[in-house]
Amino acid sequence: MVVGASAAGLAAAETLRREGYEGTITLLGEEPHHPYDRPPLSKQILGGQWEADRVALRAPADLDALGLELRLGTAATGLDLAGRTVELADGARVPYDGLVIATGVRPRRLPGDGGGRAHVLRTLDDALALRDRLGPGRRLVVVGAGFLGAEAAAAARGLGMEVTLLEPAPVPLAPAVGEPVGRMLAEVHHDHGVALRTGVTVTEVADGGVRLADGTLVEADEVLVSIGSVPNTDWLEGSGLTVGDGLECDEYSAAAPGVYGAGDVARWHNPLFGTAMRIEHRTNATEQGMAVARNLLRPDQRRPFAPVPYFWSDQYDLRIQAHGRLRGHEEIAVVEGALEERKFLAAYRCGDRVAGVLAVGMPPRTVRTWRQAVATRAAWRDAVGELVPEGA
Repeated sequence: MVVGASAAGLAAAETLRREGYEGTITLLGEEPHHPYDRPPLSKQILGGQWEADRVALRAPADLDALGLELRLGTAATGLDLAGRTVELADGARVPYDGLVIATGVRPRRLPGDGGGRAHVLRTLDDALALRDRLGPGRRLVVVGAGFLGAEAAAAARGLGMEVTLLEPAPVPLAPAVGEPVGRMLAEVHHDHGVALRTGVTVTEVADGGVRLADGTLVEADEVLVSIGSVPNTDWLEGSGLTVGDGLECDEYSAAAPGVYGAGDVARWHNPLFGTAMRIEHRTNATEQGMAVARNLLRPDQRRPFAPVPYFWSDQYDLRIQAHGRLRGHEEIAVVEGALEERKFLAAYRCGDRVAGVLAVGMPPRTVRTWRQAVATRAAWRDAVGELVPEGA
């Protein structure tokens, strides 16, 4: 049984079939839609370039060919590890021999809805509902200048909206990409007419806009709340599985014998970096779904899941790509290009190793070379050389 019918869950189901499993595969999804891709929601869907049918991950005929027992529009509400059953919202209990948990995350929200002005952006229905309210001359406030909020702000500006982007940190995305890159991305928003305000805290979505901690009302016709997410693990309470910031898994992505986690909900030990990770990126969801399916099928040949994480973000005319572990970095160095040209590659150090790289507008060959430095855990001094100050 696979609980969660998005990228990770579908990848697990497809891999089970591709690796020769001929038994029953139940793919359970809380949403009524067939599995679809989420990254385009804040880009092509919100910006109006795509219609909803383009985000489908597989055509109906391809899904049919997998021979799945597809149960959509139904949520899992409980797990009995000893009895090997999953309880559903409709009261049914579905037995399993092996279980993949791929239930993803849900958005954090703010108090109030501003008379229907408040939106989040996680599902296809979320994106379509917000898109219907966007248009030239209207005012959108985006709360949270992370990657999702920044992409939505860019899409709204492309539609001719007045956009205000509110962020509590002094520099947007600084914990993730470092202050120099964060400042560069802030300048990009300013250049495209976004009113970016940092160091402000929003307390609620109010009638007419959002209320700041100092009582100020920032006026808006619509409000997008993009302040992070919460792993969907509530249904696992009392199951005996360990949950914290996600479903706790080992280096094989196993949470218990015969039970694996995949995608945004899973926090697992990545042996390549020697630390626990929970990654909300599309590529990781697919790779982890495939990996857990193989480990589930062949428990005597299990392999640790040790990827170089990858994500991308499209903002205006910039394609941002990152490989590795950027959060928690101790140093950042621009090793190719220049920030002021908005064409560069930055390397990130953790300890004495290259932990990650971020590129904007760089040739694929250059990006591949530096990704390899991350994958091989290259020594910082060997990779960056004279760019590291003496004594660092």
